[in-house]
Amino acid sequence: MSYVSPKLHQQFESLSIDLKNEILSRNVQLNNLNDLIAVLQQIINDEESAT
Repeated sequence: MSYVSPKLHQQFESLSIDLKNEILSRNVQLNNLNDLIAVLQQIINDEESAT
């Protein structure tokens, strides 16, 4: 189950619903901005390797 720290609530909520759903589906722990950046980079990498 994914976790988003209350400190990241504003940044997380600014993302599109599809992106938020993708992040949450990955069962990640987002405790700080670096964690969020890392999962966003992983999503980009996965998309690039799929094309």
